[in-house]
Amino acid sequence: MAGLTGRQIADEKLDGWAHLVGGLQTRVPTPDFAAGLALVTAIGAAAEAADHHPDLDLRYRRVDIRLTSHDTGAVTGRDIRMARTISGLIAGAGLDQECATVSRLELALDTPAREAVQPFWTAVLGGQADGNDVTDPHDALPLVWFQDSGGTEPRQHWHPDLWLDPAEVQPRIAAALAAGGTLVSDAEAPSFWVLADPEGNKICLCTWQDRA
Repeated sequence: MAGLTGRQIADEKLDGWAHLVGGLQTRVPTPDFAAGLALVTAIGAAAEAADHHPDLDLRYRRVDIRLTSHDTGAVTGRDIRMARTISGLIAGAGLDQECATVSRLELALDTPAREAVQPFWTAVLGGQADGNDVTDPHDALPLVWFQDSGGTEPRQHWHPDLWLDPAEVQPRIAAALAAGGTLVSDAEAPSFWVLADPEGNKICLCTWQDRA
């Protein structure tokens, strides 16, 4: 099944779901652990019936849900259908869902020597080399990717990429600027914005928009 584009996913108007790096994510606040466990059980039964495999993170006062088609590494029609099913289960349980607080973190290493350093990061993280990336087979650690750069020092070697729902970018930028940061560049917006802390350490705020 072919992966959907960001625009196709946005056109589905899935309230409470954010499209973050090949997946749909939502967060469900719960009054207690039992309510979260009951929701996870209901989602598990629905997913089994649909032959779907959502990623579920059950905590004391919340359930985080991520949907992706693992065979394609992208969002497909089956994820859209499962998202709607799960939203129905959430509403039926008298719970709410939101995506304002969900995000997904990647780490980029700016280096002129990817071929030399990638084996080390693959080994030390217990990961798997996948083209330009190092992935965690258990999906517990952030994806690490390598960005070609010059070797002139001093330079920042690492920078985080934080994926957000598009509606959350401007509030996050405003909060970062109020905390002493600077907007380094919005030349690639709305694909990504570059911000820096007071020492000049950079982070990219990324969205699905304007991407292939």
